[in-house]
Amino acid sequence: MKFRFAACLFVLLALIAASCGSEAASITEAAGEAADAATDASGDEEDEEAMADEEEAMEDEEAMADDEEAMEDEEAMADDEEAMADEEEEAMADEEEVMEDEEQATFPNQNELRIVSLSPTSTEMLFAIGAGDQVVAADAFSNYPAEAPTTDLSAFDLNLEAVAGFEPDVVISSSPIEGLDELGIENFVAPAATNIDDIYVQIEELGDLTGNITGAALLIVEMQDDIDDALDAIPEREIALSYYHELDNTLFSVTSSTFIGYVYSLFGLENIADPADEDGSAFGFPQLNEEFLITADPDIIFLADTLCCDQTAETVSARPGWDQLGAVRDGNIVELNDDIVSRWGPRIVDFIEIVGEAVTELEPVSTP
Repeated sequence: MKFRFAACLFVLLALIAASCGSEAASITEAAGEAADAATDASGDEEDEEAMADEEEAMEDEEAMADDEEAMEDEEAMADDEEAMADEEEEAMADEEEVMEDEEQATFPNQNELRIVSLSPTSTEMLFAIGAGDQVVAADAFSNYPAEAPTTDLSAFDLNLEAVAGFEPDVVISSSPIEGLDELGIENFVAPAATNIDDIYVQIEELGDLTGNITGAALLIVEMQDDIDDALDAIPEREIALSYYHELDNTLFSVTSSTFIGYVYSLFGLENIADPADEDGSAFGFPQLNEEFLITADPDIIFLADTLCCDQTAETVSARPGWDQLGAVRDGNIVELNDDIVSRWGPRIVDFIEIVGEAVTELEPVSTP
């Protein structure tokens, strides 16, 4: 625009010069110089605008390049993450395949798995989850259920040749057995439970071992429901009840550190035998005496020697000096099944229900 204005000005001055003589010529010359200066100024401005546009274009290109580079970096990261995920997934799949191969190599067909059970508790669990037909032999103490293939095998006096004679794939015991590896026989160890969760874990493991996962899961749910019902029915008491648990008629008992003691603690009961083994030297199974019992005067007596020692509420009441016990006078004596109490299998529910009923119906101990 400035260039056009300068040109018009030049023409106008030229016309004036032509009409005014030499003075106009000077004016014309000055106008020409002004026009040239304007033209130069216009050119410089246009150059600056061009340079600014060019710089802006370069900045836009750089910004686009940065964006493209950022996108490439993001794509590269995504590719790396995807690659890592694929590698992890592939590694997990390989690991699972290896585990499956190892399991299949050990037990090609779980339905045909041959089991020798040297643990009465495990025998009960196996039949309860539906794996009873896989048990080809059980020890002499596996007296439940009735269809258990009881033999004269014993975990306490083990005869490996006799065990091997049943051609088992796996032997179940409550403690490790040496020598089975050399015979090519697996040893599944199911140690004594310390709480109810331990029982559930063993049931699940036996379900996995025998291919009876569903049966194991159903058994656990049933046990949980029954135990919850028994515990929920217990009335609240301001003062905790005390108890004496008898293992045999020589007055061996249990403390709260044992699994049996743990079951009683679920009901908030206090064990009178605890002071008799404070240092743990009796491993939770102290032998008491009549003086100790009479002094402790438990609110309730549980007899777990009805099978081994033929003890009943009547025989206990007839013991010399036991008439001094309030539990004897008020008839707060509960007869238990030795086997059920000493095992941590599915029938532990029966033990818990019996204790629950006894505590709920307990008559107060009378004062001598």
